[in-house]
Parts: sequence; C-alpha cells; structure tokens
Amino acid sequence: MGFLQNLYSPFSNDIGIDLGTANCLVYLRGKGVIINEPSVVAINQKTGQVVAVGKQAKEMLGRTPQHIKAIRPLVNGVISDFEVAEEMIAYFLRTAQRGTRSLFGPRVVIGVPSGITNVESRAVRDATKSAGAREVYIVEEPIAAAIGMRLPIHEPHASMVVDIGGGTTDIAVMALNGLVKAKNLHVAGDRLTSDIIAHVRDEFKIVIGESTAEALKFAVCSVLEGDSLLEAPVRGRDLVTGLPKEVIITDEDVREAISGSVDAIIEAVREVLEECPPVVVSDIMDVGINLTGGGALIHGVPELLKSMLDLPVNVANDPLISVVRGTGTIIERLDEFSSILLDEDALPTFEHV
Repeated sequence: MGFLQNLYSPFSNDIGIDLGTANCLVYLRGKGVIINEPSVVAINQKTGQVVAVGKQAKEMLGRTPQHIKAIRPLVNGVISDFEVAEEMIAYFLRTAQRGTRSLFGPRVVIGVPSGITNVESRAVRDATKSAGAREVYIVEEPIAAAIGMRLPIHEPHASMVVDIGGGTTDIAVMALNGLVKAKNLHVAGDRLTSDIIAHVRDEFKIVIGESTAEALKFAVCSVLEGDSLLEAPVRGRDLVTGLPKEVIITDEDVREAISGSVDAIIEAVREVLEECPPVVVSDIMDVGINLTGGGALIHGVPELLKSMLDLPVNVANDPLISVVRGTGTIIERLDEFSSILLDEDALPTFEHV
C-alpha cells in the first residue's frame, strides 16, 4: 500500500475532512484548514439542482420559497440524506482543490462519531468516493481531536477527550492508539439550540428561528451564574397575535433552557469515568479532561465540568478545528497512523445513546 501511495502522491491531493452535523471543515495537505462552512445544501425541488452549499445555503434556512428547500444532510453526525451529502462533499472537494493540479482523485481522511455502525460508516465512505475521492479512510472524531490537540495517545498513559459538537457529544478515553472506553451522546450544540427555541416559545410565547437561537447561545449563554447580568433583544413572531415582537432574553433564561441537556452531558462523562479501570482514572486525575468542539466555547462549561467532576479541565487552543487538524495530521503521516483508522468490515461497538 505504501508504494502505491507514494506513486500516486505527486499527482493527487490529500484532504482531511471533519464532516460535522453543523459545520464541515476541510484540510488540504500543505495548505492547512481552508474551508469551514455550515453543513447545509439548498436544493431546487422543481429541477433537482443544487442552488447553494455552505454559508449561502444556511442563510436561506427558514427564508426559502416553496420550490427551494434548505437541507441538513447529516443528523447526529451521520448521513441522513445520501444524495444531498454526496453533493455537499463533492462541492467541498472541488472547492478545496481549486487552483491545484491533480491527475487522480484525492485521498481523504474523514472523521466520524465514535461508535458509528458499519452501515453508517459505509454510507460516509461511499458518499465520499462517489463525490470523487480516490481513497477514503475513516477515523473516529475523538481520536482525530486528540491528535489535533497533540495528545500522547500512542503512550500507555491514558488521555480523555470530551468533544461537544453540533449533533453529537463524543466522550472517549484513549491509550496506545485506541479507545479504552467511549460514549456517543445525541445531546450537543443542536440540542441546546432546540432547548432555547422551546423555552422562548413556552415562557415568552414567541417563535424564534434557529439562527436567532444560535446567536443567543453564544451571546448571552452562561452555564454558571456570573457577577453581571447578560441580556440581548430577541425578535420573533408572537404566538398570540401572529405579529412581530421583541423581548429581552437574559443569561438566566438561557441557562434554565439548556440545564437539562448540560446535565445529561456531565452525567455521561461521569458514567464513562465510572466504567474505566482504576489505573486509567488515576491517569486522568493527573492530566485532566481535554475539552473541544463548539460546546467548549460556551461560557462556564469548562468551569462547570471541573466543579462537578472534581478534575482539571483543559480547553483546546482552537476547539472548532481540533478534529479537522487531526485528520490533516493523519493524512500527512498516513503510514504512521494507519493502525487507528477504522476497518470497513470490523468496526468496534461502543455505547450509543
């Protein structure tokens, strides 16, 4: 395999992809992270043609005429609409290779949630190959994130990663280039956004859009009570009158909205720790939990984890790109990391909730 890879490498591009539920990030060998766009595709239902992908498509969410539909082809980190996912991946591959010369399709390392099933993994592999990739390698996202954070996962000393993404939260303990214990939770950024939408509807009788709720999540959200009150004006449709209305939302409102989901994430981390061997827990007590993903940017999350679990918490330097940076490192040194890639026919089974 190594000989063929070396033979092809001068004539093709090597690409790493973090195929996230909320955002898709692309790493091009020799260039770094060159794409970070929402995982959204707008389709003209009359013609079946793709109207927009990424940022342009996300801006259309909730604003499209009847014949145009904005679709998220990934749900909970896995492909839910194969054809649309293929179109999206093809678009990102074309964009990544624009201005470069290659005789062959690219080699691609792509990150997936831990505990992914054989069927789900094959869907990712097939969609990426159909989009133009020559070779596709699958890696579990917490392992890619750990590599992206430069954690010593090849050593016997255990490392723990909590990756709070858009569709899933991946909790994993790693040592010797493998997963000791892992859990994949369908409670993450998108669930927090849904919690905020539901809370504003129930408490203020106003319907707000997804983009408004996302903005609130980062503007005034704090999972811990602070010294100063955070607040922001929010505009939506009044459920009673049907007319536009503006209200003020505070950090206390958002904290109340997402408390149940945040508690579920903390409880899942606690369960993984409880199921680890004592020597592994001892290692984690020494070095702490490594927090990454968009959820790491929510104010107070690292401090809450530290206080609830009584463990040190280290936040990645750039939590949004840990996974894609890891896929990039793998594609740069594919022979070195070949043992951590998922075998298409022998996927491990971890708890999936």
